[in-house]
Formats: sequence, structure tokens, C-alpha cells
Amino acid sequence: MPYFDAASSAPLHSIARQALLAALDEGWADPARLYREGRRARLLLDAARETAAEAVGCRPDELVFTSSGTRALHDGIAGALAGRRRAGRHLVVSAVEHSAVLHAAAAHEAGGGTVAEVAVDRAGRVAPGAFAAALRDAPGPTALACLQSANHEVGTEQPVAEVAQECRAADVPLLVDAAQSLGWGPVADGWSLLTASAHKWGGPAGVGLLAVRKGVRFAAHSPADERESGRAPGFENLPAIVAAAASLRAVRQEAAAEAARLRELVDRIRARVPELVPDVEVVGDPVHRLPHLVTFSCLYVDGETLLHELDQVGFSVSSGSSCTSSTLTPSHVLRAMGVLSEGNVRVSLPAGTAAADVERFLEVLPGVVGAVRERLGAPVSASAAPSAAAEEEVPELIVDALGRRCPVPVIELAKVIDDVPVGGVVAVLADDEAARLDIPAWCAMRGHDYLGERPADGGTAYRVRRR
Repeated sequence: MPYFDAASSAPLHSIARQALLAALDEGWADPARLYREGRRARLLLDAARETAAEAVGCRPDELVFTSSGTRALHDGIAGALAGRRRAGRHLVVSAVEHSAVLHAAAAHEAGGGTVAEVAVDRAGRVAPGAFAAALRDAPGPTALACLQSANHEVGTEQPVAEVAQECRAADVPLLVDAAQSLGWGPVADGWSLLTASAHKWGGPAGVGLLAVRKGVRFAAHSPADERESGRAPGFENLPAIVAAAASLRAVRQEAAAEAARLRELVDRIRARVPELVPDVEVVGDPVHRLPHLVTFSCLYVDGETLLHELDQVGFSVSSGSSCTSSTLTPSHVLRAMGVLSEGNVRVSLPAGTAAADVERFLEVLPGVVGAVRERLGAPVSASAAPSAAAEEEVPELIVDALGRRCPVPVIELAKVIDDVPVGGVVAVLADDEAARLDIPAWCAMRGHDYLGERPADGGTAYRVRRR
């Protein structure tokens, strides 16, 4: 059964398994103790730290192990903000950071700090100069900036080197979340803090990395502790740390060849899906991207149902659709990009994925999407070419989709648009938050004019003019 969700968690690498089992026998003692077993554990911990630091590109004494990538982000952001409290209380992040960063930013704001989000383009990439502008226009001195090396939902790589240069010119440290990219190669130099998570590259879950360059002001927010330089209190999970470091070294040795192979498979998915399935938008930067990840969104499809149906035919994928979330709000990444969120599918291939599995995925996908659309009563795809009917002034057509969740508001719009004369306006009444993103995206895909929104009883009216 093909597993295509490596961006969430990669399968345990064989080297990680071997190292974990060996370390369970050899690394169970307290590495802080001076007796024989403790010294043996300390040697394993030091070797793991040196291996991980080499992959990160830092000194061993600049790197600590945490209980997760999320913990590393929270500790890194909190420590940097606390260490630079006298310099300022402003935090700059990109709009597509991992939710852990955004949650940390919200906590900082609730505590009296200020936060600025740097916008991205439709590919999910921040523009060169964007962080410089955010630093320049800040309400006060900036304490920290955060930027992921590559996006976890769409695979877009960020211009870390350029942003690091902008931050250096402003004397602001840059924290880079390298969770998705570290297994593929080193992060561009210039960062001040870096975080990562072992289960993203095939290590065991429960191990994160936090690197803090010498000279960066940092104040651990936890009570003082003698472990991990006081930055990650508690007894180290030594077997998992050893396995994480061993697997990181292994995947980096395999990275170049495997990246080239998976990039070809992903290129095939990016090219073939729009040909096989009507009304699909492939999102993310087509060039500056991770080699193993591709995301696309399908009109008129319930994301939760689509993932369930793909699971039934043997494929495990992920989604950023609001339909798969208990909050019923679309992915903040897709929202920031301004792209379609309904029917979103993220395919992230683990190392070793066979070309035959990708071909089978492309074979079954059209039928699965078509069946879900038929079940939801979606319209049959038609050309977006304008009708021959003459334009005339007509009353606004109201489509009531209040109380109905994605993708139903867009389906109802699609059902009536061909009955409206060219130049006619349809107002879709909806209270589903995803409609604010999906209706403009539908207009862009189908060639109609999105006229904006206005308040309506019980929800919002989204206005569309037929072209």
C-alpha cells in the first residue's frame, strides 16, 4: 500500500532502526554520570551531537536535542525573544510558517509584543526585500525574524540566503525552520537559529534539533537545568537521539541521487494530473521546491471524502482542505497564497518510492475524483469560453448556500453560471470560511470576474460576473 505522506512523517529509515536497537542496549545509562555505563552513554551522546552538527553546519556546542521539532521552535523563538527583550519586542514571520511558529507568535502578541506577517506570492514564496520592508516598517525595534527553509504543504523553497542578508543588515537574528529540508541538504548560511525534526527525514519521532549560533543573545525560558546547556531540560532520550543522528547522516549520503529520482516522479505528477483531471490547480513553485512534494486542488470536491476514497484504493495522502479540519477553515498556507483550497491533495513521496506506484496513482486518481464529484452533484466540466449570448443588464441571481460546507457553495455557483447571460452577476450567499478563498480561485480558473464580497444576513455574499 503506497504511503505518500512523507512530509507529515517519513517511514523509519533502516539505519535509524539499527542504531535505535543498538543504543537501547548501550545507551540506557545517565550520560551525566562518571561511572563506566555513564561514560559510555556520554560518548554516544557526544558522537550523535557531532554528527547532527556536521549535517546542520554548526559547532557541536551550538546544538541541543529537544523532545520534538515543535518544542525546538517554541524554545528557539521564546529564548531569542527573551534574550533580545531590551533590543525590541517585534517579531517578523512569513505568512506560511508552520502553525507552531504562528502559535508562538500569537503567544508573543498576547504577552504584549507585536508581530508582522510577510506576504507570499501565489507560489508561496516571499519576495526578495519583503523581510527588509517588514523590518523597516516595524512599529519598534525587531527582536527576531522567522522563515522556513521550505514549505511543509506545497514544497516551495524560500530565499533563505537573501532574507538572511536582509536580517544581518538590520542586525536582527533569523530563525530558520528546516524541518522539511534538512534531510535533503544543508540550509544556506546566514541563519542565527535553526530547528528541525527527526521524524521528517526518517528518524524516530520525539527528537528535535535546536541550533543557536555563538554570539546570539538567548535566554532559556524554562527553569535552569544542567541538561543540554540548559536549553532542553530533562533526561535525554539517548537511543532516539542516536538513531536520529545516524539516519540524518544516512539520508544525506543518499540525498542527491534520491532527490533527482523523486523529482522526475513529481514532475510527472505535476504534468499529468491537470491533463487527466479537469478543473485542477497545481500549486507551489514549479522550480524552487522540494524534490519529493507536490500539491494540487480539485474543484467541486470534498477534501475529506477524496482522501478517504484514495485510502480505500491504497494511497495515503494528506490535504490542506478545510473539509479535513475540525475548524472548517482552509489551510493558512493556501489562504496566504490565494489559491484554491477545496479538494486539496498533498503528495509527498518517501525515499524508495517506486515509479510503478506513481503510475498507478495517476491511473486511479481521475476515477476517484470523478466519483466524488458525481456524488456531490458537481457540474460536468465545460469550456470556460464566453457564451455567444449578448451582454445585457439583468438582475443579480442569488444562490443560497448558507449552512453548507465546501465544496458545495462553489458547486452551486458552477451549476447556475451557464444560465446567466454574459455580464450577468451571481451572488453566492455562504457562511463557510473556505468560500472566501475558493470562489475567487474558481473565478480565476474558469475565466469569470470576481466582484468582491458584501455582508449578508447570516453570512457573506460573494459576487461573480459571467464572462
